[in-house]
Amino acid sequence: MIESPLTRQSLLVRLKDPADGRAWGEFVAIYAPLIDRLARARGLQEADAADLAQEVFRAVAKAIDDYDPDPARGSFRGWLFRIARNLMINLLAARRSRPQATGDSDVRRLLDQVPAPDAAETALFDLEYRRGLFQWAAGEVRGEFREPTWRAFWLTAVEEREPKDAASELGISVGAVYIARSRVMARLRAVIEKVESETSGTFEARGKP
Repeated sequence: MIESPLTRQSLLVRLKDPADGRAWGEFVAIYAPLIDRLARARGLQEADAADLAQEVFRAVAKAIDDYDPDPARGSFRGWLFRIARNLMINLLAARRSRPQATGDSDVRRLLDQVPAPDAAETALFDLEYRRGLFQWAAGEVRGEFREPTWRAFWLTAVEEREPKDAASELGISVGAVYIARSRVMARLRAVIEKVESETSGTFEARGKP
């Protein structure tokens, strides 16, 4: 169950405590699939992608105390992207030369040593982030809804079926399909926007990946 905004601290603040297993578990659940897809898009195999994710999380754990949330310096997602991208480039380079101890690299040097990503690469990262965050949020709220409500949402918002077809399949009215879809989307937006506010992001909730 999602904690209320009144009782939950910012995820980034909580990540500064290495003993906060819940915060780190949530962070890994959201970002590990994203890093995996980024790695696979660059041709890394499963084992290398898993190693990359571990290196990224190690780097974040070492540098989170010094992370500056000032919007003028960019978003947390952008900061994380640069770490992941540069570690990935190091990993690819290690295939052609002697490996570098990327996990112990100074994060500031790690951020500065590789040219900035181009627009296409940044757009890919943002797209995968939106997909991953939607999938994570869907998993978080799934248990809050009865099966017909969830199916009505999934069939129309994700599989893009016509509401009348979903209504026929589920044995409910078209109006009930619209109501179910609206309820689930509102809950998803709330969860997604909360995560975004806690990581200084600018996600635009769209209801589907």
